[in-house]
Amino acid sequence: MKFIFNKLKAIIHSGKSYKSKVSGFSLLELLVVISIIAVLLALGISSFNTAQKKARDAKRKNDVKDVSSALEQYYSVCGSLYPTPAGASFYTSIVCGSPSISIMSTVPSDPRATPYFCPTPVSTNCSSGNYKICTSLESETTSEYCVQNQ
Repeated sequence: MKFIFNKLKAIIHSGKSYKSKVSGFSLLELLVVISIIAVLLALGISSFNTAQKKARDAKRKNDVKDVSSALEQYYSVCGSLYPTPAGASFYTSIVCGSPSISIMSTVPSDPRATPYFCPTPVSTNCSSGNYKICTSLESETTSEYCVQNQ
């Protein structure tokens, strides 16, 4: 212990300052690195959200095309008529009546639970003579995507 006090006394009397050998980053360096990481994270999250929206829109378009194909099958198998929706505005299943032929037992659902729909008036757009089925899109400039019979 006496040795330490003598060493400190020698440093004080010699006029030299006592510096510790601590190394590290300055506050400015840390702030710059943290801000760069924050910008990169923001760009990454934005790109990820855009990719998710595009993927959901692609699924919606494929689902509407699948329903359209099922309606065309119904038309050719079940007597040259299209089915009318069982629900208020869209099909829940596509089944030919007699004999019972299930063409699409369950109509696919939207990834975000926004229902696919027949535009109003439903009686005109989804009748035994024609159909027009639509979905709402998230990422494209047109807000709706529709498919109708030829």
